[in-house]
Amino acid sequence: QVQLVESGGGLVQAGGSLRLSCAASGLTFSYYGMGWFRQAPGKEREFVASISWGGRFKYYADAVKGRFTISRDNAKNTVYLQMNSLKSDDMGVYYCAADRGGRNAAPQDGRLFNSWGQGTQVTVSS
Repeated sequence: QVQLVESGGGLVQAGGSLRLSCAASGLTFSYYGMGWFRQAPGKEREFVASISWGGRFKYYADAVKGRFTISRDNAKNTVYLQMNSLKSDDMGVYYCAADRGGRNAAPQDGRLFNSWGQGTQVTVSS
């Protein structure tokens, strides 16, 4: 059974940084593209960033380009999201997701992801 466990969320001042981690188990991690999504209260879940299985391909939402960096360590079965220059608009629950596997790609559509974590809360104070 696939399990994705996020950590690293918390309260940070505007302009600050956080590093989210997502530990994966129950799958051959290096075979799957991974993504980060977020959901703010009253809003739909939105794509943040994704990375292909070897890390060659990375995609970012326009809202986070230049501020967030996605990376992965296949030896540790972990994907990361480094978030810098945080803004109030970045607040929400951040979810890690694994795609369907088998393609060296970094999907952006949430429907292409099969497995989801429980999420970690990010709060930005102004």
